[in-house]
Amino acid sequence: MNTLLHTPEGVRDTFGKESAAKKSVINNISSVFDNFGYRNIDTPTLEFFDIFSEERGSVPSKDLFKLFDREGNTIVLKPDNTPSIARHVAKNYMDSKVPVKLSYNTNTFINNSELQGKLKEATQIGCELINDKSVDGDAEIIALVVESLKNSGLDNFLVDIGQVDFYKGLIEEAGLDDSTEEKLRTRIENKNVFGVEDLLNEYKVNEKVKQAFLDLPTLYGSIEILDKAKSVTNNEKSLKAIKRLEKLYALLEEYGVSAYVSFDLGMISNYTYYTGIIFKAYTHGLGDEIVAGGRYDNLIGQYGKKAPAVGFAIYVDRFIPILKSMDVDYSMYYDNTVIIFDSKSRKKAIEMASAKRANNERIELIHKSSKLTIDDYASFKKEEGAKSIIVIENNKEEIVF
Repeated sequence: MNTLLHTPEGVRDTFGKESAAKKSVINNISSVFDNFGYRNIDTPTLEFFDIFSEERGSVPSKDLFKLFDREGNTIVLKPDNTPSIARHVAKNYMDSKVPVKLSYNTNTFINNSELQGKLKEATQIGCELINDKSVDGDAEIIALVVESLKNSGLDNFLVDIGQVDFYKGLIEEAGLDDSTEEKLRTRIENKNVFGVEDLLNEYKVNEKVKQAFLDLPTLYGSIEILDKAKSVTNNEKSLKAIKRLEKLYALLEEYGVSAYVSFDLGMISNYTYYTGIIFKAYTHGLGDEIVAGGRYDNLIGQYGKKAPAVGFAIYVDRFIPILKSMDVDYSMYYDNTVIIFDSKSRKKAIEMASAKRANNERIELIHKSSKLTIDDYASFKKEEGAKSIIVIENNKEEIVF
């Protein structure tokens, strides 16, 4: 095998019509970000290791791509853009108290051999709302997710919304320490109901709280499920979390996007920096989430600025195949007219191409080689997606298709 022709495991080339579809999706989503008033920021691919150290609650250290700079500092390839945004905000918006709205389009890198076919290098496009702790901020972010997915070409998706404080309230009531909570979290994530029950029995958690944990997988559905959630606990923090979700739903109705949301009180994120709502979006034909996000009111404070925040990332690579299966037409982002010319017709070809480009047409110029026929060019360019081919030889034009 010629390794020069292959990419490392977990990364790949994106080209041709797939690349065009990806560019189209990013452009369509970015236009929604712009319409909501979010301004683009580019954070570097390389960050200091401490930006993602264990206490940040982001990607585990073992899953980071690490290298060293000339001074011996440990550098990582960015695995998650939210801590990078938090660092940037603490540095550049330290004194700002008004809402800061940022958007991004970036690649992230996770060195995990257990990703089961997921890419180690993935494109994320997302938004972060800083300095806003209100439920209005939560609602804007969820509405932005819905409108972004709609504008990408998806027409059948659902945003599942959870609440970290509902779970944390139960943890506090159960009196579990961090180590035990981590074990419980893993079993809940793995849907290991028997393991959850055994662990809670081991620590002699009272029956009502234990039953609340066991009920978590069933607390999924429409707005009515919140009434059931209120019936499983008397914990003040948990009930306050439910009340906020009810307010959120009322606002989502005002945005006209409530039909796209459901609630999942059993949702738990691997990113422990989340403090309030968490959410994931799913679509038919794909088991993995295509969007993930939530509120992280304490993360930016780790970098020196106390500021509430909420945001999300859209995993662009994951749902491109779904859009392709839906026959979404991205030709407007890819098709072009090809002008093939000989040496005698160069001036005319350039003038024609310039005039058409001035009219916002996509024009590709190709100087004809004597070693290739027009059919050679036509078959290749048609496969690439060209909508038309014009041949100019001896200053005479001919439209091939």
